[in-house]
Amino acid sequence: MKRMRLNFRRGRGPAALACLAGAAAAHAGGHFEVDDAGTLEAGQCQVELWDSYARRSSANLAHVGPACGVGVVELGLNADALRAYARSDLFGPQVKWTFFGREANAPLSAAVSAGAQKEVTNGGRWGGQGLLAVTWQVLEPLAFNANLGADWAPVDGARTSRGGLQVQWNVLPELALIAERNRSFSQWGTRLGLSWQLAPQTSIDMSVARLGLGGGDTVYTLGLNQVFDFGGKR
Repeated sequence: MKRMRLNFRRGRGPAALACLAGAAAAHAGGHFEVDDAGTLEAGQCQVELWDSYARRSSANLAHVGPACGVGVVELGLNADALRAYARSDLFGPQVKWTFFGREANAPLSAAVSAGAQKEVTNGGRWGGQGLLAVTWQVLEPLAFNANLGADWAPVDGARTSRGGLQVQWNVLPELALIAERNRSFSQWGTRLGLSWQLAPQTSIDMSVARLGLGGGDTVYTLGLNQVFDFGGKR
């Protein structure tokens, strides 16, 4: 993104473009901005795929994110292709650790995650993300997820705070409705979507988001998540 001349700190350029680049920063919550506190068990791996399109700016973000449970942590890689004014490709590692409430029926759980990404097409500084994720399982079908942390833009290394709140309601065993409000790279975003469990280890996510205030943009995203079990249990 170095040659795209975006300034996340001052909000130059389309707001959705900055937010899409924020989505490309390392995180393990699928395409939703607010992550939950869960991690893969040892012996499990997952591949997350998604594609986002911003209607007003015509920006596009394609993501591939494999991850595996190794011991008590989840290790992953993120590869992203951002197409807007110019081409930008990002790649980097990620780690996530659920340090509290790891058991499946825990009413309250917490995790920390950190990742870094390098813009490999045009050069530039490393960027990344670090955050604390908390999940409160209020009822069996209802959960709240909250995040607090910071982003470092891969364009210029500018640091900005991030935070968000998400509500997840399982209206059916295989269908969850998701709503979230999040702030990243100095831009506010609201997203409504769903997650549909097609099979025990396969799900699809879809959402529509309004990113940025005033002259913001509408972003549509479709994602696929596939889990592979190599001996561990979720």
